[in-house]
Amino acid sequence: MDPPVADPGPTKDEGVGSKGEMDLPVANPGPVRDDGALLQCPYCDSEAMHKLAQFLLPGLAAVCVDGTTGDLFRNPSVVAVDLRQEMVDYVTQRSETFIADTLIESEVEQNAENQMPDDPYEIISIFMDDFSRTKRNIIGHVSGWLLSDSREDKIDDFVQEMDMTRFWPLERREAIAGVLLKNVDIKTKFHCPEKYEDEERLAHHKAQCSFRPVTCPNDGCRAKISVRCMQDHDAACLFKILQCEQNCEKRLLRRDMDRHCVTVCPMRPMKCPFGCDSSFPEHNLEDHCSECLQQHLLKVLQVIHKKALTADQLNDRALELEKSEERGKLAKARDARSLTNIVKDLEAKKKPPS
Repeated sequence: MDPPVADPGPTKDEGVGSKGEMDLPVANPGPVRDDGALLQCPYCDSEAMHKLAQFLLPGLAAVCVDGTTGDLFRNPSVVAVDLRQEMVDYVTQRSETFIADTLIESEVEQNAENQMPDDPYEIISIFMDDFSRTKRNIIGHVSGWLLSDSREDKIDDFVQEMDMTRFWPLERREAIAGVLLKNVDIKTKFHCPEKYEDEERLAHHKAQCSFRPVTCPNDGCRAKISVRCMQDHDAACLFKILQCEQNCEKRLLRRDMDRHCVTVCPMRPMKCPFGCDSSFPEHNLEDHCSECLQQHLLKVLQVIHKKALTADQLNDRALELEKSEERGKLAKARDARSLTNIVKDLEAKKKPPS
């Protein structure tokens, strides 16, 4: 398979044409005047635009794969350039009439509020599915192929190929996604609807627009987020530096928090390794072993002597060991095996020679 040609970049004719045609615009084209000669704010929800842009590449890959499967003379990379332009034109034109068509349908059904869809991803997905159906060859129309694992694998492979060759860079897809988002966002949830008569008033608005994009301030995070979404992003940003959730002295990235808490945090909870019912932070293990030594000795002696000694004898032996000069050595044992070995050695030394 020949790799698709990398995106050559914008040309002087790129942008939204007078007939609704759309090539591959660069990101942030700036304010545009509507039919009433008002300047519209160009900002839209950065995360929504990014999500929609991510959706476009696998959509194109599916169209290219379905349109060339079984064709000996064509492969996805050969048709990618033409189908990209056709898909962008088709989806853009559908989006431009979407709000008007929806309002007309809602009035006919006399239930305008309930009939207005507000999920841009579902709307654009419908447009892309409609376009895809028009490009499928005979094999692509077979239901078994559309549901096959082989099809999904080919689509994934072609997405990776286009991504590696920068055939359709993310920033150019985001520019298209921004246009589509504004066209179908019927309830203005994802874009700014403000319009102004002159550049000065627009500039004043843009400086405080809640949809204006800003870069996440957390070191290492390159995400561009709309101001209105920054609080939610910061609450989930993997590059946010936080105090350890288990209250140790460590400060670390959110993305490293779970691993730290489970593996190395001195405050991570642990159960007593000797089998008593205690639970405590790991850094308190030494204190616990010292404070509960007699209880631990009793458990070890029960295993060593099984039923050879009575309960009273075991208690006396545990108390004797706990008060012996070897207490410090016994208290340093951090698990049942090491304590058992120490007790056995001490008892062997006390046995009279046979």
